[in-house]
Amino acid sequence: MKPILAAVSLAALLAAAPAANAALKPGAKAPPIHTLASLGGKPIAFDLAAALKKGPVVLYFYPAAFTSGCTAEAHAFAEATDDFKKLGATVVGVSRDDIDKLHKFSVSECRNKFAVASDKDGKITTAYDAVLKRKPEYADRTSYVIARNGTIAYEYTDLNPEKHVANTMAAVKALKR
Repeated sequence: MKPILAAVSLAALLAAAPAANAALKPGAKAPPIHTLASLGGKPIAFDLAAALKKGPVVLYFYPAAFTSGCTAEAHAFAEATDDFKKLGATVVGVSRDDIDKLHKFSVSECRNKFAVASDKDGKITTAYDAVLKRKPEYADRTSYVIARNGTIAYEYTDLNPEKHVANTMAAVKALKR
């Protein structure tokens, strides 16, 4: 019962929290990322520089795996991953969850479509100014599109997961023009 109450409490907090703007604006250099991630329930090393060699990267931060908004967002990114790939983009989610939890989340909610990276110590979340201000042990819901040259092409912060996929898709398409 306690995990359910914690999830409900987190969902209520996130719904009540005001949206904030991320500090990394278009044109800023994206901080490097080297971390453990999960894809299809298996550990992988995620390196931003290596991913950028293939094309732009959609880097999205989310508060906690298996919460309602994060699950909805993961489902939406999973459904759109093939379209992102057609545009040459890599999708990766980042949260403060441990890798064991992300192994499960990557299979069930991300549907084996894209990697989710663990930022247990919060260094990546902090570097990208994606810390949820009212609950700093969680990431804020912030999406970035990082261009191949390593600069931020787009950023969007809103705890409502509804527009993150459409907005990042539009930003990736704009890079292709």
